[in-house]
Amino acid sequence: MAPKLSDSVEELRAAGNQSFRNGQYAEASALYERALRLLQARGSADPEEESVLYSNRAACYLKDGNCTDCIKDCTSALALVPFSIKPLLRRASAYEALEKYSLAYVDYKTVLQIDNSVASALEGINRITRALMDSLGPEWRLKLPPIPVVPVSAQKRWSSLPSENHKETAKSKSKETTATKNRVPSAGDVERARVLKEEGNELVKKGNHKKAIEKYSESLLFSSLESATYSNRALCHLVLKQYKEAEKDCTEALKLDGKNVKAFYRRAQAYKALKDYKSSLADISSLLQIEPRNGPAHKLRQEVNQNMN
Repeated sequence: MAPKLSDSVEELRAAGNQSFRNGQYAEASALYERALRLLQARGSADPEEESVLYSNRAACYLKDGNCTDCIKDCTSALALVPFSIKPLLRRASAYEALEKYSLAYVDYKTVLQIDNSVASALEGINRITRALMDSLGPEWRLKLPPIPVVPVSAQKRWSSLPSENHKETAKSKSKETTATKNRVPSAGDVERARVLKEEGNELVKKGNHKKAIEKYSESLLFSSLESATYSNRALCHLVLKQYKEAEKDCTEALKLDGKNVKAFYRRAQAYKALKDYKSSLADISSLLQIEPRNGPAHKLRQEVNQNMN
């Protein structure tokens, strides 16, 4: 039994969170419902709090397999605070469980517009793409509902949230790494990875680096054995000034191919931007051992030396 609570939305929500962590989903749902009724009875608008309560109750429904009510609550949460990541992910999972794959695809894609590093969304896209190809055939993309364009304000709101709100992303990144690296891709997976990488390359040529990152990330979910996919994604991260992500991708590329000149060069660029000049010079030196006449590398070395003086 939950302890007796005062008429406080905050206490009811905290108690609901504790019940959820304990696996008592029906009890947690009831506590969130009490908090919602109390909040709505106040008459004062607090859309952020109300949205969180709907989203939390949706998580309870999802755990109990009540996908229909999960979708309803997620939709209510998103009506109050559009483009919130957790209700989008929960609704996508519920749609997927109900085999409403087109709607799940739209929600996962919307999440990736907000934050392209949420690997649970990338993994969802991976699963849904296979299901849609099987059910709708090669022209499946033409049969999807429209995917909403996420405004920049929503992206900034997510990126400015405190770090604890990004646990979903951190958890997902580690899941992506272990999931992709611990399995041997089939011939079909390798081919899909190649096609997605080429789509990413075309997006880079058009200057759409953010979308290209999504394509390269999807490609790596099918096969993480292609060094060039990592170094290509690193280029996009550099353009978007995501230097730590670029450095990580180059490191992964070099694990697969120790002579990947582009990976050495791009990691040297990332280190330079991060003011780690020693590491930058070490990468340039490694690159020049492979290609002694590489002009851009010589120029970059001069720039790094100037910054050190």
